[in-house]
Amino acid sequence: MNLSIVIIGDEILLGRVTDTNSGLVARTFAADGWQIKSIRTVSDKADDIRRAIEASLAESELVISTGGLGPTRDDITKPVLTSIFGGELRMDDAVTRNIEAIFADRKLKLNELTRLQALVPTSCRVIQNRLGTAPIMWFEKDGHVLVAMPGVPFETRGMLPEVAAEVKGHFGHGGVVFHREFTVTGISESALAQQLAPFEDTLPEYVKLAYLPNPGEIVLRLDADYTDHNEAESFDSLADRLVLALGDRLTAVGKLSPAELLIHKLRERGLTFASAESCTGGNIAHLITEVAGCSDVMLGGVVSYSNSVKTDVLGVNPADIEAYGAVSEQVVRQMAEGVRRITGADCAVATSGIAGPGGATDGKPVGTVWMAASTPEGTEAALFHFGGDRQAVIDRASAQALMLLCSRLTTV
Repeated sequence: MNLSIVIIGDEILLGRVTDTNSGLVARTFAADGWQIKSIRTVSDKADDIRRAIEASLAESELVISTGGLGPTRDDITKPVLTSIFGGELRMDDAVTRNIEAIFADRKLKLNELTRLQALVPTSCRVIQNRLGTAPIMWFEKDGHVLVAMPGVPFETRGMLPEVAAEVKGHFGHGGVVFHREFTVTGISESALAQQLAPFEDTLPEYVKLAYLPNPGEIVLRLDADYTDHNEAESFDSLADRLVLALGDRLTAVGKLSPAELLIHKLRERGLTFASAESCTGGNIAHLITEVAGCSDVMLGGVVSYSNSVKTDVLGVNPADIEAYGAVSEQVVRQMAEGVRRITGADCAVATSGIAGPGGATDGKPVGTVWMAASTPEGTEAALFHFGGDRQAVIDRASAQALMLLCSRLTTV
């Protein structure tokens, strides 16, 4: 069965807010067998919302919309939905109580505009939004369902499992779809595609292999739609064949970020970690601390953006900075060893480079990054040249530094 997604909001069309809801909704329902038919982003204009919803209902059994349900005057989705599904707007006592409880918990004074969010079409069934004041509304028409959700990302994220459960109870599974993910490192996307060409050439038409490149890794997603293929080849057998085709390029079965991979390796060995960062500006520490439960391996980090912090805090020899520059093998080695010394960590990474757009020198263009990985067995340094803008250099350098330490922990 098909799912269409409608994202409502001028702020998304104008690029002021990044849409994360559509990807979250698509991933959630694709995992349950739904075919994602379309994703539409529309303005807060009534005619645009109506056209998007009607087109989505025409092509899909299920439509999920987010946005347009707030207390401001430009949030006009409910009147549009009333015109499509019928009924009229009335105050809902349960929604009113939910709004009052949320404001009481937050010790805020409830204003009339927010109270009016309890106005809902009589043609819908309300799913209470426990995380916010905009109600979730379930509409049905001619065997099709539309679920209107709030656009605030954390509310969508928090309430989506409940909505997905309601959808499963109504429709059952969207289809018989199997999928599995594999994390691959140490190879470019084109080289990996060449390596896997013989495997892909043998895949049935209802099985697809997707390449999802991220900084420092490639995630492969193997999908099989068995809806119309009762005697299809075993999905487990296909996955096993892919593992064999990947060989030592396979880093993990499942989707794991470089930070998750490193944390896993550190835990396996009972080791702790610290970071010393110049050009990455704390991004490595951020990637590690994004992972829940990282406190059993992460001790701390130093953002040594200035040379004085490199020398006074990390103990880098000023003469080496003078002789070789801050972006050098000699400096990153001492940064990694210095942060291990001051934090007591077993392992560390360090980065020093030129993220751009300025700062390039002769022999050290923008994108030049020296990094080091230090363990109790010694310190390894490596030079990389990354393309892209400043953020791309930071992201790629951060991921590569984590993978450098992962590699060292694998070989020592």
